[in-house]
Amino acid sequence: MNVYGGRRRTYAAQVTSRERLAQVRYIPRTLKLVWDAAPLWTAISLLILVVQGLLPVATVYLTRNVVNALVDVIESQGDPAVWAPAVTTIVLMGLVMLTNGVLGSVNSYIRAALSEQVRDQLHGLIHAKALSLDLQFFESPTYYDQLQRASIDAIDRPIGLLDSVSKLLQNTITLAAMAGVLLTFAWWLPLVLLVGTLPALWVTVKATVDFHRWRRRNTLNERRLAYYNRILINDEAAPEVRLFNLGDHFAGAYTTLRGRLRTERLRLQRNQTIGQIGAVLTGLLTMAVALIWIAWQALQGLYNLGDMAMLFQAMSQGQQLMQNLLNGVGEIYRNLVFLEDLFTFLELEPLTTDPVAPAAVPAGLQQSIELRDLTFQYPYSDRVALNNFSLSIPAGQIVAIVGENGAGKSTLLKLLCRFYDPQAGVITWDGVDLRAFRQQDLRRRISVLFQQPLPYHETVTANIAFGDITRAPNHPQIEAAAAAAGAVEIIGKLPEGYDTVLGKWFGYTQLSTGEWQRLALARAFVRDADLVILDEPTSAMDSWAENEWMSRFRDLIAGRTAVIITHRFTTAMQADIIHVMHEGRIVESGTHAELVARGGRYAFSWRQQMPFPA
Repeated sequence: MNVYGGRRRTYAAQVTSRERLAQVRYIPRTLKLVWDAAPLWTAISLLILVVQGLLPVATVYLTRNVVNALVDVIESQGDPAVWAPAVTTIVLMGLVMLTNGVLGSVNSYIRAALSEQVRDQLHGLIHAKALSLDLQFFESPTYYDQLQRASIDAIDRPIGLLDSVSKLLQNTITLAAMAGVLLTFAWWLPLVLLVGTLPALWVTVKATVDFHRWRRRNTLNERRLAYYNRILINDEAAPEVRLFNLGDHFAGAYTTLRGRLRTERLRLQRNQTIGQIGAVLTGLLTMAVALIWIAWQALQGLYNLGDMAMLFQAMSQGQQLMQNLLNGVGEIYRNLVFLEDLFTFLELEPLTTDPVAPAAVPAGLQQSIELRDLTFQYPYSDRVALNNFSLSIPAGQIVAIVGENGAGKSTLLKLLCRFYDPQAGVITWDGVDLRAFRQQDLRRRISVLFQQPLPYHETVTANIAFGDITRAPNHPQIEAAAAAAGAVEIIGKLPEGYDTVLGKWFGYTQLSTGEWQRLALARAFVRDADLVILDEPTSAMDSWAENEWMSRFRDLIAGRTAVIITHRFTTAMQADIIHVMHEGRIVESGTHAELVARGGRYAFSWRQQMPFPA
């Protein structure tokens, strides 16, 4: 199953000429993205580059006038009448240089401001796209490769492309004017510039292609480096790393992989350096040809000293401009190959979609939730998680789902929340197919305690309020949710109570696994939901805490429908009905007493957990 909706290319695949040409379409998209992020800064920057493109030509012409004026001053032996135009020309030259320097500094500030705004917009687009995608995207390492290339490798490429296009335009303006200057001397001089700089273009393009191909091929390895680094420095991994003496293993794995990637990158850089040396030698050779011709013409008296200075300046700057121009084309291509990764990521579309005309979720759960003949298989998995599965969840009842690991219990949670759609079968809410609802409307009516709840490194209040952030629960409601979860005593021992910042990223208060679970339970209770799903709600509680909490659970859940997914039969026995799952099917159903009396899988497991009469 390909969740990316199109042909997938292996990282080592070659990019065809047609594909390279197709990448040109990203230029207008990128420039529009930059313009949308900061139109004023973009317009000012473009205006400055046009002026900067014309200033070098003015410098070349003024160079000839300055040289000729100085020659006149020398030949007139300092005649004051000759000094005036010389001083005027020198002042003009100084003003041009000053203007160029000031504009360069101003443009540097503008580019910095523009870069920050474009970065912010891109992060916003990437975050929005990641939030819109189905959970099945997160099942694939390909997604994480694309995310890394989009959010790390390509994040600065839009502003880089703008810089490249801007410099290309600026150099084109300057080069066109320089070519006009050279044409007044000889028609073939502009061709000398082209011949001398083509090798530099070839080196740049080849280095770009080689590096991007290497980067795509090693995206997984670079993520693996980040993983090794995280294992070595992260607080969550620290206890096991030390207990099992894993530090040398992961440090060695990091060093070995980093060494291989470093060697490969240096090999690429070495090849590029060799090519650049060859390109420089070619440029110097063509420059030497032009200089020999200039000297020959001067010996025949065809040009004066000012003309020679202007021609040399035009030739020297022209060669540099031509090289910049061709390198600019290579830089544009370098940005485009990374921008393809960015736009490919931004073009991903979720597979679980909302209907065009969504139905309203019925007010409250009045009848039942029905799962009929479901077949479900996770993306990239060969195992069927649910096979012809059916289940009824009556409104207002507590339903427990028990079974061994891998039986498909947590899969039910994901389907009920419509994180996935089944490949076959239907799930209804009071008779209406879940796919008829807008996903957010459906999820607003459901509250979940996940098996591995996320510890938010925020205040206690925020940790609980996140359960219903749209409603923005007030403090009494947060306190009531904490009481329902049995978390009041835990919070009372914290240094700042509900204002305590939890975790070690931004504060100094770390909780135990069971304490984090209590806060997550409060987060589930603070939402005014019709369906409450609790995945292993007592797994981190001791037996005393479990008994205390379960004794009042029925009162807490009054008026709502609850699904408890659990391994603990002492938890399941509080339910109105218990369903036993095995290999993706319901194999037994009934109350605790009925199932124990029946002597099936439930009774056998119960006697193993509780080796005394029920």
